[in-house]
Amino acid sequence: MGNSPENGCEDEGLRHASAAVNPADLQGWFVDIILPLEAQLTLFLRRNWRNESDIPDLVHDVYVRIYEAAGKSLPDNPRSFLFRTAQNMLVDRVRRDKIVPIEFASQLETFDFALDEPGPERNVIAREDLRKLQNALDELPARTRSVVIMRRVEGLSRDEIAKQLGVSEVTIKWHLNEGLRALADALYGAQPNSRGRR
Repeated sequence: MGNSPENGCEDEGLRHASAAVNPADLQGWFVDIILPLEAQLTLFLRRNWRNESDIPDLVHDVYVRIYEAAGKSLPDNPRSFLFRTAQNMLVDRVRRDKIVPIEFASQLETFDFALDEPGPERNVIAREDLRKLQNALDELPARTRSVVIMRRVEGLSRDEIAKQLGVSEVTIKWHLNEGLRALADALYGAQPNSRGRR
């Protein structure tokens, strides 16, 4: 956690300005623009760092670098700036630790981390997948659809869903299994005789 990025690559995304950013504006920018990206940042770090227990500290260190750099000038592309900063920090840590072979460090620098928004092809594919998923959800029986949404979208536990719907946890498990199996069949194609009962 230094006062500036160790290898300076984060500066590429900063606007050139002579005065520091107003602290209230900086804080608002950080809360409104950077913090909503935390889930993506955490996923990025998990995919690219070998030790899961380091992830919370890495997120914190990236935030410190981002906040300090943005205090001088807000970046033009905050998302790209965030992920470029995270990438540079991982490279710095690999070099500093000297535990991982140097080949890994050079490979990490050349990875395509897809820092920018997805291309048009990926957007089209994602929209098509979402449409298929929505259609598959619409085809589920109402109770099964509710259970799947409560578990997979809202993140409720089976126990919480059972209490909310007034049924047993075994019933919730059955609806969840049936719903996920039906969604998988709809999205990836049904396997012959894989469904048992309907």
